[in-house]
Amino acid sequence: MNGYASALLSRRFMLVACVLAAALVWASGASAFSKQETSILMDDGVSLATTLYLPDGAAPAGGWPGVVMFHGLGGTRSDTNAIAERSFANEGYAVLTFDTRGHGQSGGLFSAVGERELGDYRALFAWLGARTDVDEAKIGAWGISLGGGGVWRSLTAGIPFAAAEIVESWTDLYSAFFPQDLSKSGAAFAFLNSVPADRTGPEVAEIRQPALTSTNLPLLRAFTAPRSTRSSLASIRTPVYVFQGRRDFVFGLDQGITAFQGLAGPKRLYIGDFGHGPSTFPGPDIAQVLTEGSNWFSRFLKGQPNGIDTRPPVTLAADPYRELAGATYAGLPPVKSVSFAFKGSKAIGATGFVVRASPRTRTLLETFGAPTVRVTASGTYPHLVAVLKAIAPDGREITVSEGGTTVALSRRPKPVAIRLIGQATTIPRGSRLMLRLGPTSGDLLFISTVPTGTRVTFGAATLILPVLRKPISG
Repeated sequence: MNGYASALLSRRFMLVACVLAAALVWASGASAFSKQETSILMDDGVSLATTLYLPDGAAPAGGWPGVVMFHGLGGTRSDTNAIAERSFANEGYAVLTFDTRGHGQSGGLFSAVGERELGDYRALFAWLGARTDVDEAKIGAWGISLGGGGVWRSLTAGIPFAAAEIVESWTDLYSAFFPQDLSKSGAAFAFLNSVPADRTGPEVAEIRQPALTSTNLPLLRAFTAPRSTRSSLASIRTPVYVFQGRRDFVFGLDQGITAFQGLAGPKRLYIGDFGHGPSTFPGPDIAQVLTEGSNWFSRFLKGQPNGIDTRPPVTLAADPYRELAGATYAGLPPVKSVSFAFKGSKAIGATGFVVRASPRTRTLLETFGAPTVRVTASGTYPHLVAVLKAIAPDGREITVSEGGTTVALSRRPKPVAIRLIGQATTIPRGSRLMLRLGPTSGDLLFISTVPTGTRVTFGAATLILPVLRKPISG
């Protein structure tokens, strides 16, 4: 398992805003701020390490607008500092970054956006808002991945942020990690090992084994429910800009789409070329992401009528990214369903896979949403996993998506529907689709095996692929 940990943390699911990459991508200019390292004492005696950026010069009447920045899992404020110093801190905002408890130089135990962290968020907002040179009514929040979950929870709990930006995060933590009740065990393993055990709270330690083995689902639901906001989105009136990755196997496209659809206040959705594995952050569209974020806060924290709230609210970046090559929409992009049939019947034991191929595609396809695999199966497997790949004409192998589900099979064949992770993936014209069925995904996502001696027989399968009616990439 240690090998899995090393590979997962270094290759796919560990979110780190890479400071070196950021320095190479973002142009650096003369600093227009002062920087103060400090710590803030929470009401339980735990100190959180913080960095405060203040604009140069005298504060305007009423004080500077402010931004509180929330970093990702396993990261520190140095990650958000790199972003702040190339955006908000140079744009006239008082910016507060912090190491979440159990991370970096902060004390306390990490509980994954639990009640204790929620208290921290309130205290940080209050501390920044109490400054005489900051306007408490004009403080925004920016969060990435875990930090995005913290911003969502802050909004539903009534912390009065005046605007928010949430990057590659979740609205429903259970569906993100346990789709169809089957754990993304590789992603869960990376999540649970991103913070040292001695800095992790008991509520996180308690879910460790169930999260890896898809057992004690009531406990997992009880843990994820208060950390999710899907059911409370309509109560959020704060202006929110949601940034979601086209290809993110941890927090799929549906997490951002659900957020955009459920919000009641001013909102925007940007779907771009960044994210958790197989993508990275920063991505090739980082300049556009930062520009969009700057304009959003300028509109709602500074009151500048820059038009960002009047143009079409959904932006889809092209893949591969090219400046000005994306598309905007008044709502979600129009899609249609394309079906592919995979014939055959084959039995396997506790190891091995069934692989089936389609004829070459006649046109470029650009997926948008969650593909579904419908397959007949019989046997004794407790779960099934499907991986969809595209083999491009030039030989490139593209993992379009993957997914899994728990099942109760018997000797009699029964239909099973496997919903794959929602993505926006470009499949070149002339590609051959490869459908792989078995007990694991064969990579580092669904790694739970099935008991020795179990068997399964896969019959005919159908792939239902949601694609853009009018592709924008390729």
